[in-house]
Amino acid sequence: MPRFCPRCGGLMKPVGEGGVYYLVCSRCGYRVRATERDLKEYGIRIRIEHSEKEKTLVIKDVDEANLPITREVTCPRCGYHEAYYWVVQTRAADEPPTRFYKCRRCGYVWREYE
Repeated sequence: MPRFCPRCGGLMKPVGEGGVYYLVCSRCGYRVRATERDLKEYGIRIRIEHSEKEKTLVIKDVDEANLPITREVTCPRCGYHEAYYWVVQTRAADEPPTRFYKCRRCGYVWREYE
């Protein structure tokens, strides 16, 4: 639902400036910082930037001694039926984790989304 200016009754429109959004009156120029609810109502999505520290890191050299083994998969590269596996939450917390596999014969690493 659109918001209206408390001063003149004009329509407030979202305007982004340097990553911050304001609702600005189209008549008198009155401005107020937009809330998350305001942005959602106007259909504006804010892109969240992650630092290098927050990004997921997949390590190629996996210590197989501590990993469980499964015989329920087939390596897409060599066709062998045994692989080490581990699970990582690579997406949002409300989505299922990603299962990684490493073939016991050729060492190929692949993933499956649950």
